[in-house]
Amino acid sequence: MNQIYIQDVFEFLESLPNAFVDLAIIDPPYNLKVANWDRFKSENDFLDFSFAWIDSMLPKIKPTGSLYIFNTPYNCALFLNHLRGKATFQNWITWYKKDGMSAHKKRFNNTQECILFCSMNPKKYYFNCDSVRLPYDSVSRITHAAKKGILKNGKRWYPNPNGKLCPDVWEIVSERHKQKVNGRTQKLNHPTPKPKEMIERMIKASSKEGDLILDLFSGTGITSIVARALNRQFIGCELNKDYLDSSLEIKEVK
Repeated sequence: MNQIYIQDVFEFLESLPNAFVDLAIIDPPYNLKVANWDRFKSENDFLDFSFAWIDSMLPKIKPTGSLYIFNTPYNCALFLNHLRGKATFQNWITWYKKDGMSAHKKRFNNTQECILFCSMNPKKYYFNCDSVRLPYDSVSRITHAAKKGILKNGKRWYPNPNGKLCPDVWEIVSERHKQKVNGRTQKLNHPTPKPKEMIERMIKASSKEGDLILDLFSGTGITSIVARALNRQFIGCELNKDYLDSSLEIKEVK
């Protein structure tokens, strides 16, 4: 517990008991060739690998647990089809990165990644909507509504003092752009780190203090770092220990 294992994902999953974790947050390979671990001989090889780790992971999640999987829109569509009958689809989350990285002239520019949010049970799973409320968009209208309310369907609606419910489109700037120096993007230790506030949103919404978070393909270990900060337990695996934040305890498995 509370360690990152330097180990192959399948060996690591095999070592875990079934119905063990409360929440899985998975940032796996995308088959975009950003590094050696993201290169596959063909799309079929990539999908075989992806479906295999998904099938190995699902039994490790408690029947009341949930999972989030990052990937491209295309890959998420294929993953979702594979998950039919194995987990319950809850949301297709669109991460609007505001990245400006692509410059396609034969199709619309890609500024998003997708996140699948699923639960193991259709109804019996934890979700705390109040923990991830966001500021209302219209400040003046909400200020007025807080005093007199807004008439909706014959009833007076008053805004929640903690903000609006979180939608399924997340506008969060990528780490690549957050860490610019003098307006220039820098080479990061890991090619695809995820923003802290995004992981924090998932953990707050889908777990309680003391719950166990599964962090496969840990990368920098940001999921585990946030889990620790929010008083959750964590366990994860990563092949390249050089990616991991130095604050994390690692265990090399030979």
